[in-house]
Amino acid sequence: MEVLKVIIASLLSAAALFLIAKIIGHKQVAQLEFFDYITGITIGSIAAELATTLDKPWWKPTISMFAFGAVTVGLSVAARRMPRSRKYINGTPTIILNNGKLYRSNMKKAKLELSEFLLLCRQEGYFNLNDIQTALFEYNGKLSILPVSTKRPLNPEDIKLNPQPENIGTELIMDGRIMGENLKRKGLSDEWLEKEMKKQGYKSAKEIFLGICYDNNELTLFGLNN
Repeated sequence: MEVLKVIIASLLSAAALFLIAKIIGHKQVAQLEFFDYITGITIGSIAAELATTLDKPWWKPTISMFAFGAVTVGLSVAARRMPRSRKYINGTPTIILNNGKLYRSNMKKAKLELSEFLLLCRQEGYFNLNDIQTALFEYNGKLSILPVSTKRPLNPEDIKLNPQPENIGTELIMDGRIMGENLKRKGLSDEWLEKEMKKQGYKSAKEIFLGICYDNNELTLFGLNN
């Protein structure tokens, strides 16, 4: 009976914390999802109580921690299998600014002060609100900004360019050792590598901390620190 009471109390407190976090708003959550945020705080508090109150029954806070963990896992599974439930669990993005219009009601809904909104804009590199087409306050407490078309970065398509795709560099030398398999994968030989090392002033791979080969067989070498 005591175990059931602890589990019920844990579930009720989890629900209460969830509602409180919703009322506080997204800005308190930072980069965590709602239930990760409140569960982390609660489990930490319970664990601290377990570690300090040795004279009390240890199994109650232990069961409570497992109950909170089970609720978190259950909500995560529900959000993954039932996409419609995500807006109730995590929340939804809120439009703060769009087409030159600042939505005061949405700011109140998101518990976002005007000064905080301006701060988030500056942190994203926008000091002039006229440069912003749309600003969304995400459920994780971050601000996503779509700039106006004349202020966004220039893309190759804008000037009719079709650049070749870039690939990730391949490590050919690490900690003074030649990565033979990577060298073969790139279709290169030991002779080619030795020649390239000498071009850059290295006598052997033992003098090199890291060597990376990029597109067009461009080899970048970093010497070992003495």
